[in-house]
Order: sequence, then C-alpha cells, then structure tokens
Amino acid sequence: MYCGSCFRDNALAAELLSRGHDAHLVPVYTPTRTDEPNVSEGRILFGGISVYLQRSWSLFRTLPRAFDRLWDAPAVIGAFANRSVSTDPALLGDMTISMLEGSAGVLKREFDKLVEWTRDEPMPDVINLPNSLLIAMAAPLRAAFKRPICCTLQGEELFIDGLQPAYRDRALALIRTHVRHVDRFIAVSDYEARYMSERLQIPADRMSVVPLGINVTGYAVARERDEVFRVGYFARVAPEKGLHVLADAYLRFRSRLPADAAVRCEAAGYMAPDQQPYLDQVRASFEAAGRGGEFTYRGTLDRGEKINFLRRLSLLSVPATYGEPKGMFLLEAMACGVPVVQPRRGAFTEVVERTGGGVLVEPDDPDRLADAFFDLWTDRARLVELGQRAFTEVRAHHSIERSADRLLEVYRELAPEGGR
Repeated sequence: MYCGSCFRDNALAAELLSRGHDAHLVPVYTPTRTDEPNVSEGRILFGGISVYLQRSWSLFRTLPRAFDRLWDAPAVIGAFANRSVSTDPALLGDMTISMLEGSAGVLKREFDKLVEWTRDEPMPDVINLPNSLLIAMAAPLRAAFKRPICCTLQGEELFIDGLQPAYRDRALALIRTHVRHVDRFIAVSDYEARYMSERLQIPADRMSVVPLGINVTGYAVARERDEVFRVGYFARVAPEKGLHVLADAYLRFRSRLPADAAVRCEAAGYMAPDQQPYLDQVRASFEAAGRGGEFTYRGTLDRGEKINFLRRLSLLSVPATYGEPKGMFLLEAMACGVPVVQPRRGAFTEVVERTGGGVLVEPDDPDRLADAFFDLWTDRARLVELGQRAFTEVRAHHSIERSADRLLEVYRELAPEGGR
C-alpha cells in the first residue's frame, strides 16, 4: 500500500533537500513506500521483524546482535511486508503498548540500539518524529542529541481508536506521559491540532499547524474529456472511508437521471485482502439496482495511473465516516482541476473552504450527497468554475513548497541558530 503519511514526509524531505538543507528521512519498522522518488535512507530503525520477535518471545531479546542485522535488512523486511502482513489495530494491541513503553518495556534492546545509532549520526538542528505512536523515542533522542524534538500528528488516532478498549486506553495514557519530552507537536490541519490537543492533553504553546501539501508536478487538467459524467472515489477501500456511502448516494443520484444518461461511478485505491467482502457488498448494491455496469474498481495505482484516473473524473467524493485529519486525495483531485463533494467534517471543511474547490454537505447523509451530484450534473458551468478554482487555489495553499515554508518556520523557532 502507498502510505499517505509516507507521501507527506517523503515529499517534504525531498523539498528540503532540493533547497540545500541536510535532511535525513529514516524509516521505522518497514521501508517507506511512495509513488514519487524515495529519498529515505536505506537503514531501518526498529525493524519490524525484530520488534515482532522480541515482543513475542523472550529468547530473541538475548540473541547476538548479528541476528538483528539479518532481520533488519530492508530486503528481508520488505519481503515480509509485501506478503500483506496485517496492520489491523485490533490485532496489534500488545505491539503498540510495547513500543509506547519505551526502554522500560520488553523492547529495551531496540531502544538501546536507537541510542547506539545516534552516536554515529551528525548533530541535527531538530528531530521530527512522524507520529505519536513513536513518541517513546522522544526521551532517548533528546538525551542523546540535546536538540529540540518535534512530533507530527497526521491521523494516527484512527489506528488508536481501532485498538481493543483496554489497549486504547493504555496507549493514550502512555502517549500522554511522553508529551513532556516533545518540544513541538506539528499537526497537518487545524482540525487535527484541536482534536489531538484535547485528546493527548498537549499545551497550546507546543502545538503548530503545517498544512498538508503535495508535489503538483505532473498534475494537470485533462485537455479533452468524453461526455461521461464520472463520480470518483480515490482512497483506501475500507468502511471508514465511506465507499458504501458513496455507492448509496450515487444510486440515489442515478435514479433522478434519464435512463440513457452517460454516468459512471469509478473507484481506485489500496484494498487490504480482508476488505474484499466489503468491496463485494458495494458491487452487489450496484447489481441489485440494475447498475452493475456503471461501477468500476481500478485497484492500487502508481503515480502516473493515479493522475490519469483523477483527470478523467467529473468530481471526487470520499465520504469518510470519521473526522479525517488529512484528506490528501482532495488535494490530488483538485490539482487536476477536479472539484470535490465532501461531508462537512474533519479537515475536509477547512480544505474546501480555503480553496473554494468543492461543495460541503451534511455528514453521513447519502441524500445530500446525491443532491450535490445532481446539482453539478445539471449545472456544468458551475462544475467547471469549481474545477478551475480547485486547480488554482490548491497550488496557492497546499503545494509542497508552501508546506515546507511553514515547516521551516517551526524548525527555526525551535533552533534559530540552526544552519543546514
């Protein structure tokens, strides 16, 4: 799967490097995967196989380090990761708690290796952890480097909330104990800043917002479009992302059109193997309505395929059933001049209101989604206007250059003496 957080972090690191900054992107658990040139380092900290073995069997906490070097090799980890190892939080409670317990828990060996790794690293101006699930690294890194520690907040609450209740409560309690070791938290949206400040009990003076940005190179409006009105979905295929809500709304919208209207519902994005029954249910809803031929799922797409897919759409809608903190798919669609129709929740609200590149409707209401689809199908001039605004404003507010500018402002507040 292509990871949205990996996309963001890799794009920012690449942008900083292009400006001459000395940025190091170090993977944790597994190699990063992105559809742009990957600038991450070859070494992996807290190799996923080592962490799993040490958490599961005490023997692996005492074996010679040579075994760790074997299991921590990127090629070995990648081979296992590519076999669809589950990332279902309901199955990973023990692992999550072990990581958050830090050097006081069963993964002490890995935290010792982290400290040893720092001895050979150049002195940084600032260190940025990618999410709060890795916050136990803050204290040892701060002690080793004596430099400011940042922690990005970019949607890990969905994983936390998916843990079994006892693990969820314990995880939140542990994260809160580590908050004091972080100099600045960096949220990817205003919504995420508000939500996580309360959830993790983060003081207001230690929270900053760096709006999400994308590398818009290669994104462009389609020169020619056919006459088909395409309602699109581009996100992970899972109930929380709302593909079933979109299907319901599309079928309600379709029932209001002439029988020969040229309309389609097209979806793409990563689907875990255990979500196949969910996709089958979505397909079945189209079949039951006699519209089976109007739905297509195009699978996981690389960068070129993604851009081509988005450019063909008339509009994009990902009616997530929770407060989505990022919504990178909105920016990607807008960068192709495609307007969006989204529920008024999470970061969707601020992205659509800031860019003016779409329509907001009441959450969890297929009728309101269907109304918005119908209005735009009827008023093509407005559809074009929204698309043009989306194309322009996403570049003004959500380019990777704009995001990097803001990130550097935060870093310089913490380390004003920092160079490159």
